Amino acid sequence: MVWKSKAQKRTVVEVGRNVNGRESRVAVFAGSFDPFTIGHFDIVKRAACMFDILYVLVAQNASKKNMFDAETRKSMIEAAVSEIPNVKVACYDGLTVDFMKSVGARYLVRGIRNASDLDAEQAVAWNNKVLYPEVETVFLMSAQEHLVVSSSVVRELLKCGCTRGESAAEQKNLISKFVPKNIVSMLLKLYRK
Repeated sequence: MVWKSKAQKRTVVEVGRNVNGRESRVAVFAGSFDPFTIGHFDIVKRAACMFDILYVLVAQNASKKNMFDAETRKSMIEAAVSEIPNVKVACYDGLTVDFMKSVGARYLVRGIRNASDLDAEQAVAWNNKVLYPEVETVFLMSAQEHLVVSSSVVRELLKCGCTRGESAAEQKNLISKFVPKNIVSMLLKLYRK
């Protein structure tokens, strides 16, 4: 979702404020998601069970050279999470905490694969707390089978391996080990453009 007006932002915040007579638990899972992996998808499924509304935020990081533009990444994520009713997908090019304030989110979900991730995420969490004191960062450990899955691996496979000389079925089979099955064809098609 790309905000077109302040009125649209306000409506989403008002809708997200009250679930069954209590303040709703709104969370954001932000990242570049270039591309969205099975590890990301696992974190989304688990976080969606914990919160009333979960925004998957496609962050636009000027310091990163992305393989896919933000709208394309958003489309892939929307396809991947289409069956999870309380998940929304948005793009934003500002600070994550500013987006969180605009949608009434108080929780930031982060996936942790290893000690290096934890160290980096702890520093980000502390800085976010300075910028938005109401924010709570929720760390979810990656499932063991996803510890080595990363967007970098998928990009490398696309660039160097899986699209050269293999049959379409072999390419799909390989990539489906790293990204949600329902976006494999979309990912391969978009990469070949």
